[in-house]
Amino acid sequence: MNIKLLRSLQVFIEVADSGSMSVAARNLQMTVSAISQQLRKLENDIGLSLFNRNTRNLSLTEAGHIYYDTSKSMLSTALIAQDKIASLQDAPSGRINIVAPEGFGGGLLSQPIQKLVSDFPQVNVSLTLTDESTDIISSGADLLLCFAPMSDSNFSSLKLATWKQILCVATDHPLADADHTDPRVLQSHTYIAHRHIDDYQMKKDKQEDVSLTSARIDVNSMQTMIQLTQDGLGYAVLPEPEVRHLLANKQMCHLFPSWSLPDYTVYAVTPKSDRVPAKTRAAVSYLQDWFSSI
Repeated sequence: MNIKLLRSLQVFIEVADSGSMSVAARNLQMTVSAISQQLRKLENDIGLSLFNRNTRNLSLTEAGHIYYDTSKSMLSTALIAQDKIASLQDAPSGRINIVAPEGFGGGLLSQPIQKLVSDFPQVNVSLTLTDESTDIISSGADLLLCFAPMSDSNFSSLKLATWKQILCVATDHPLADADHTDPRVLQSHTYIAHRHIDDYQMKKDKQEDVSLTSARIDVNSMQTMIQLTQDGLGYAVLPEPEVRHLLANKQMCHLFPSWSLPDYTVYAVTPKSDRVPAKTRAAVSYLQDWFSSI
């Protein structure tokens, strides 16, 4: 929306309605000189005179009449748009496009999305789940959930939560009953790794770090990785919140609980703006509240 053009149209319409630059200046709280400059610029841009001028008043030329009708319509449409935009700032409404890691489809987003659509009936949610690298601009996302802050100065990154990662295996896998004091036992079993995540280091006080490398199976989907582990194909490093229910119902077990793995942090990324829509602010707030409680 060209604010300068809209201001010029407002000046033009006010002068046309009042028939006087001085009256228009008073009504718009501008100087007569500023009014005159706005009209001159419009006429220069159009290439035609908009007013017949004499010492007493102004009247519209034929081109002015045509331009007046068009300007009224444009200004009316612009004001409606401004009202709609203002409503987005005040109360959450409209469609919010959220892009999140695929693993979050296992239920991590259900509670905050349910609260968002329940509290704000005018909000619709479009959710895309992917573990592939996502360009927030080209994807049209209002909100991107990811595991690293965005370094680009055009985006804002807000930390939502920090969660643990744990080494897991299916309870009917031989590793489930193995000795969980010496990680070297892992070498004779299949390691399942995520294609887009760096190698891990297992750590324990007074023990040499153990590197998890040379995956026999690598995948580009966290949900698939969880399923393969659950199905007994091997062991994997998995986000604890995403497999908590599988641990609770004994479908998986936690290997080497006395050893630690790097935590991971979830960030909410939005395009940087002084006026983030209310729908996005509400979504981020609900996500932050929910994730910090997990």
